[in-house]
Amino acid sequence: MTRATAVRAVLAVAVLLASVVITLTMSPRLGLDLQGGTRIVLQAHDSDTVTADRETTDRTLEVLRQRIDSLGVSEPTLTRSGEDRIIVELPDVQDPRQAAEVIGRTAQLSFHAVEGPGTGKPETGEPPAGDSETEGTDGRKKPPASDTGPGDLTLPDEQGRSLALGPSRLSGAGVDDATAAFDAQGGAGWSVSLTFHKDAGQDWKKLTGEAACHPAGDDRRRVAIVLDEKVISSPQVDPSVGCRVGLPSGTTQITGSFSADEARDLALLIKGGALPVPVEIVEQRTVGPTLGAAAIEASAQAALIGAAATALFITVVYRLFGALAAVALGAYGVISYAALLALGVTLTLPGLAGFVLAIGMAVDANVLVFERAREECADRPKRSLRSALTTGFQKAWSAVADSNATTLIAAGLLFFLGSGPVKGFGVTLAIGVVASMFSALVIARALTEIAANRRFVSDYRGVNGIGRPGAVRAWLVRKDPRLFRRPLRWLVVSAALVAVAVAGIVVRGIDLGVEFTGGRLVEYSTSRPVDVETARDTLAAAGFKDAEVTTAGDGDLSVRTGKLDNDGEHALRSALAEEGGETKKVRDELIGPSLGDELRRNALIALGVAVAVQLAYLAVRFRWTFAVASVVAMVHDVILVVGAFAWLGRPVDGIFLAALLTVIGYSVNDSVVVFDRVRELWGANRKTPLDTIARRAVLQTVPRTVNTGMGALFILAALAVLGGDSLADFAIALLIGIVVGTWSSVFTAVPGALALERSAKAPPPPAPGKGKGTARGKARTVRRDPLDNGARV
Repeated sequence: MTRATAVRAVLAVAVLLASVVITLTMSPRLGLDLQGGTRIVLQAHDSDTVTADRETTDRTLEVLRQRIDSLGVSEPTLTRSGEDRIIVELPDVQDPRQAAEVIGRTAQLSFHAVEGPGTGKPETGEPPAGDSETEGTDGRKKPPASDTGPGDLTLPDEQGRSLALGPSRLSGAGVDDATAAFDAQGGAGWSVSLTFHKDAGQDWKKLTGEAACHPAGDDRRRVAIVLDEKVISSPQVDPSVGCRVGLPSGTTQITGSFSADEARDLALLIKGGALPVPVEIVEQRTVGPTLGAAAIEASAQAALIGAAATALFITVVYRLFGALAAVALGAYGVISYAALLALGVTLTLPGLAGFVLAIGMAVDANVLVFERAREECADRPKRSLRSALTTGFQKAWSAVADSNATTLIAAGLLFFLGSGPVKGFGVTLAIGVVASMFSALVIARALTEIAANRRFVSDYRGVNGIGRPGAVRAWLVRKDPRLFRRPLRWLVVSAALVAVAVAGIVVRGIDLGVEFTGGRLVEYSTSRPVDVETARDTLAAAGFKDAEVTTAGDGDLSVRTGKLDNDGEHALRSALAEEGGETKKVRDELIGPSLGDELRRNALIALGVAVAVQLAYLAVRFRWTFAVASVVAMVHDVILVVGAFAWLGRPVDGIFLAALLTVIGYSVNDSVVVFDRVRELWGANRKTPLDTIARRAVLQTVPRTVNTGMGALFILAALAVLGGDSLADFAIALLIGIVVGTWSSVFTAVPGALALERSAKAPPPPAPGKGKGTARGKARTVRRDPLDNGARV
């Protein structure tokens, strides 16, 4: 065993032991889409006096934190996103109506003198000219506030009578404490008691003293308590209170027809304080605990089945070395999972899919190395197995680095340009790429080098798996098909496929998910079977005529509507319960129209940036003709995947965007491997026609492309079958992407590069090891010392 092999073995054992310890001692952080709960995204807006910036959003977040803590939610999470957004995560909360009501209320409390009957219309009337109804965060209409003078308001009281109110004399900031209490003796029911600060108590005394100067029964003897421009109480000052004397206690009581929950929520809002700026719910997602548990179980089954199939496949293809690579694949799973735990990454549903997918893609580097080593053994049969393996690692390094770099670019774009759970997919994919590099270049290399030093493995080349060329490679070399004698015909075929995909987009249209259009999508499970037509008729009779009803999962119902608040969703669920019995909410997504436009715009930006970044990287690493051809093949793959989903009628949402960006990385990955071989062969045979070079490169790399694709296909097929609706669309998009990506890397990218090279004037690339800046090239410029005869010991 050489020193380098020993170092790799020790490093592999140390990392693996540390990973096992982390895996056994730490628990994963599950996102709400896996553990169940509600996620609410709030958008802060400017008020008349305050701008919604980073500072005011942080203050708003702290007020919301106090409110949510008072709700008794277990381990809530509140974070600021950007300058003016707040993300609220409430684990185990399945009915977010109360939480959304408490969170979204601005809670601007004020106390006003009543100046008499108002001239504006009460709540049940039409708004005055020039006024319009406004909408709260729950989508319900609020009555208008009519201005009757500078600083004055006309609002309906508790009975709907219009009152003219004077300017605010006291705000909620003067309230020291607020408690909800039930008056059983007096029969007043639930009320909210307020205690004022010292200075505010004097203002309250003055306000009630002025009201006491008016006769009993006069509206002007009342004091109006207003919350968010709605009169919640307007009591008369007791006749025993004298004029200009007022109530000296510094306390008061808000009475009304409150339920217990309403009284507690009101006390909570007043005590927590007003929000510095108003907020709007732009996104709300609720996931039932059964859906998350089912997704985890399905992903685990898919991972085990797919990994076992991948391990069996590479063992059959590469014999002993394939089995050692399978051991390294198992180590990869432990290391990548431990990295997720150690970094504290929140595991989301797309992130879980990314973790499972990375298992299938982790064999890529091993396949590249083993195919290279096979070529070395075939070219020089007398060569030792250890030498062929070492050369295989050296020559495969360039393709391994470039292909993983393109995948990391895709993962980075997913993280920086994705939204919500899709970011988790980018993180797990990036961790998977790094862990797969370590498992292939350190663990698998140490295992195979130790095995190659054994005489039995070296002598019996049918056992080791790389001593003889594979059956596919031998058949291709024997047939030697002239693939690119007429490269334009392949481009015509690709153009025809693109035309079919575009026709699907035009004719069938793209079914944009609620994430990109705005609206609400709710999935229900019922105790009794309900067919789609019955559910549609039931909802139409209940007033939801525009609701789109489809089947989802195992007999579940999926209902998609436009704007629908939480009370409306509760009414919709009650209507379904009349037909289906006990109705449970499995999944709930609410996206505001502004956020839908933003996500749709960001999706297009993400695709554009992905194309530009990949083009820039390839232009630096390869000839511009190769770069342009690779990007054309990548765009070809994107159009085909989108067109396939249009023909299939599958929804296009955020998870589909994650799959599409992964397809981009995979497509470029395949093209990089082919063009890396073209560059190498062309540099070594500068006078050979390029179409001949391209044919040889493709035939030499086809085994790698097929074997790597099979590893990913096993995983994705398992996800498509076992993953349910949550992961099926993701897996189908990637299955289509891998198939068309394999095709385009050979029959679109290569013919495209050949067509571009006909008009290019750049010379062929330099021979390997003779390029500018290489170590060998630099060695030629170094002059030997005259006293140095070149001998070395």
